[in-house]
Amino acid sequence: MGAVCLMMLPASLLLAQKKDPELPVFGVISGNDTLIHWDIEEVRVYPRNSRNTHFARYYGRLVQRVKKVYPYAVKANELLREYEPQYYTLKNDRERRKLMQEIEDQLMAEYKDDLKRMSISDGRVLIKLIDRETGKTGYTLIREFRGGFTAVFWQGIARLFKNNLKDEYDPYGEDRIIEDIVNLIEFGYL
Repeated sequence: MGAVCLMMLPASLLLAQKKDPELPVFGVISGNDTLIHWDIEEVRVYPRNSRNTHFARYYGRLVQRVKKVYPYAVKANELLREYEPQYYTLKNDRERRKLMQEIEDQLMAEYKDDLKRMSISDGRVLIKLIDRETGKTGYTLIREFRGGFTAVFWQGIARLFKNNLKDEYDPYGEDRIIEDIVNLIEFGYL
């Protein structure tokens, strides 16, 4: 009986080592050896010890900002997808302005108090996250839906407060920490 179990053990191990046909595996032959090359996702680790308190405070504040404004960026993307086709099917500028005024009135009634309580730094993060979610900068969205003059006006106001509506989201550069935080929120860790 023991011999039968020992003979079945290697067979079961071989069955467990099936290759996944959908995942390509690359190998590099070096002499008589074959080295398997497998791309794995990058993992970023941030310090949480007491030695780097400046970064820990910065990271904590950034997490709170992203958690605060990310739902607004998601809502902006939903509204853009909902109203953009309707906006472009309207025939003249008067109908388009009327639609935009209705949407603006509805949004102000719902979100005016929340937007008033945001800080300048919250606005900076919101501008970046709107670009992340919609694929368009805040300046581009205003220019498309409200016109060039209005876009220039709001860009001037933003510049007074050291913001820029033309800022683009760079998940691999200066905005990589924000991207990591958003991923943690989407995965349910934050």
